Amino acid sequence: MIESIINYSIKNRFLVALLAVILAVWGVITIKQTPLDAIPDLSDVQVIVKTSFPGQAPQVVEDQVTYPLTTAMLAVPGAVNVRGYSFFGDSYVYIIFEDGTDLYWARSRVLEYLSQVAPKLPSTASAALGPDATGVGWVYEYALVDRTGQHDLSQLRSIQDWFLKYELQTVSGVSEVATIGGMVKQYQVVIDPNKLRAYGISLDQVRRAIQNANQEVGGSVIEMAEAEYMVRSGGYIKSLDDIETIPLTVSESGTPILLGDLADISIGPQMRRGIAELDGEGEVVGGVIIMRWGENALKTIEQVKEKLEELKASLPDGVEIVETYDRSALIERAVDNLKEKLTEEFIAVVLICALFLFHFRSSLVVLVSLSLGILIAFIIMSAQGVNANIMSLGGIAIAVGAMVDATIVMIENVHKHAEKTPLT
Repeated sequence: MIESIINYSIKNRFLVALLAVILAVWGVITIKQTPLDAIPDLSDVQVIVKTSFPGQAPQVVEDQVTYPLTTAMLAVPGAVNVRGYSFFGDSYVYIIFEDGTDLYWARSRVLEYLSQVAPKLPSTASAALGPDATGVGWVYEYALVDRTGQHDLSQLRSIQDWFLKYELQTVSGVSEVATIGGMVKQYQVVIDPNKLRAYGISLDQVRRAIQNANQEVGGSVIEMAEAEYMVRSGGYIKSLDDIETIPLTVSESGTPILLGDLADISIGPQMRRGIAELDGEGEVVGGVIIMRWGENALKTIEQVKEKLEELKASLPDGVEIVETYDRSALIERAVDNLKEKLTEEFIAVVLICALFLFHFRSSLVVLVSLSLGILIAFIIMSAQGVNANIMSLGGIAIAVGAMVDATIVMIENVHKHAEKTPLT
């Protein structure tokens, strides 16, 4: 069969050359579109369901949230394993699917079953799907610092949560921007239980009063002088004084009892269970870029860097963005290493053919065949959904080394047979 293929190729040189050109163009286009990453993604196809149940102990979270969710997710089509974890105030349920399952199909199935079990969860528990990313999606990280001392941790956290996070989420390929460290500013109402008992007011009554005082409503429109005016009542809380003047009830004499009469109201940080520190110099606020599943890591990181450069001009004076983790350097080193090794192998082939065979055209045949082999490898990788990473690029380099030996042997064999064949 091999002999017939060789004979057919010799007789149809134009078709063989045309096929080589088509493969070369196809391979070059594929290489430009191949996602680049440093780490091969060997993680399972999984969907994460995170449920917040504030203020509850792990056992309560387990009984009222994690157990109902895990039992419901066992019936999801294609699920092979369901794992539930309960923490203080949080529940995590991991649904592992069969290999080859489309991630977004899996997320839609989980969302269907989540909508069925959501009414059975406590009213204060809020469930949501995790990001459409994998375990190797952590591609970039930065820290917000202010060495001038003009902004505290709560202000840096506000800049991250309400400015940088939303801007970076618009970058193509970014699935989530996670925030670590800092202080989350809160309006804190510390109620005196003795005063509550004295006035005969319950905690639930205080909670409802605060909720009712922090909302706006519309009252349709009124027409005056052939013009319509929209009626709206502004009632959002904007300061501590607004909270202190929230009415709870009235005394027997008709005097209104305000929230400030039985509670200490102040601005303070939300309780936290971890910190972020940079180089031992103190606490900072950090941001983690999580890449979407199947995206090009190198391209995503470059776009994130460009976006951060644009946003630096909008930051307050004294606030700096410090890069703390960047995978693009590792990716670029992996690609450069492949280019270096392939160049060395090509040079070695040319020198060996020139020195031992005294035939430069033979070395060109080897170079063309090796180049086509590499391009075909990228075409197959693209068809199988394999990105270019350290493992795949290393495999190509090793395979090219084996191809070099084989091609040199074949070229030498052709020369030996050509010497024995008489000229006609």
